[in-house]
Amino acid sequence: MNPLSDRINNLAVSQTLAMAALARELKAQGKDIISLSLGEPDFNTPEFIKEAAKKAIDENYSTYTPVEGYLELKEAICKKFKRDNNLDYKPSQIVVSTGAKQSLYNIAQVMLNESDEVILPAPYWVSYYEIIKLSGGVPVEVPTSVESDFKITPEQLEAAITPKTKMMWFSSPCNPSGSVYNREELTALAKVLEKHPHVYVVADEIYEHINFSGTFCSIASIPGMLERTITVNGVAKAFAMTGWRIGYIGAPEFIAKACTKIQGQVTSGANSIAQRATITAVEADPSVLNEMVTAFKNRRDLVVGLVKEIPGFKLNVPEGAFYVFPDVSYYFGKTVKGTEIKNATDFSMFLLAEANVATVTGDAFGNPNCIRFSYATSEALLTEAMRRIKEAVS
Repeated sequence: MNPLSDRINNLAVSQTLAMAALARELKAQGKDIISLSLGEPDFNTPEFIKEAAKKAIDENYSTYTPVEGYLELKEAICKKFKRDNNLDYKPSQIVVSTGAKQSLYNIAQVMLNESDEVILPAPYWVSYYEIIKLSGGVPVEVPTSVESDFKITPEQLEAAITPKTKMMWFSSPCNPSGSVYNREELTALAKVLEKHPHVYVVADEIYEHINFSGTFCSIASIPGMLERTITVNGVAKAFAMTGWRIGYIGAPEFIAKACTKIQGQVTSGANSIAQRATITAVEADPSVLNEMVTAFKNRRDLVVGLVKEIPGFKLNVPEGAFYVFPDVSYYFGKTVKGTEIKNATDFSMFLLAEANVATVTGDAFGNPNCIRFSYATSEALLTEAMRRIKEAVS
């Protein structure tokens, strides 16, 4: 008999982490693998943030931290929300966690009962689905396509809402599509939600600053939405601090208190040194990120141009994050170099075997027609990866 719980037996492995692990394994065997699977900036954490961490060590910030985060950090996050998003939060509405992934898990645990439905515009980040399921919720996928720039319409949202709907989760800029919702689009969605006051929104804004559209809008800034939105953010992507593991939420106070309550029983407060460094990060003017954002935009332009040269690939032009999400359904049902391609997973594995390029299947993101490339690597490697893919399918 299997002694493990049904909970863990029914939990899927993260496809992004699984593909990254497979790529590392093949590299260790001596294969020349170009990995475009992980969503991790290839930049170093800025020096001024590292200096703040060193100072924190010297000042002996080595004891347990408050469960919900240092007050100074929560105050800095409130100022950041006001400066960048025109959102008015109090420190009592902020909870700092060990990464934005824990923030999301906390939210699901404190908001969802068995059979509560959560609307997921697809594609969505891989962990949303499993976190919701693990918390007793029922993910309700709403499909989008490359033709709609992978954005949900108000009509689709209206049709998906039922008496069982508890929440909607989405990211903007979106992982994996790079799509960015503008104020007009978010206002249209908010008008639908206005008719359904029982529905709360989780807005994942972790890629907020890696944004080439020129503007950014938080759905919580739309009139009537602040009281029913949990805004999730962190420093992992924009400040190249993935390993520092600091995420945070701004939320209605009763939700923030509930997240603090569960976090107090699971991990307690986040790392002390990382929190002190994060104060410096969120207090910094976003212009310090211009060089990195420009580099990502240049890579986006490079990859989009090269992908358009690959037969059968359909692509939107992503306005944020550092991914492209081409539709590769042209190849389904075909045999390429002796390999039958039935779906996106087959195609992703074909590229790993034939081109030595690691990608992630769109099945993991709720869109079975696509695969995801991360362009968080050098232009030289991106050019070579696209050359290999083009050659493999030609």
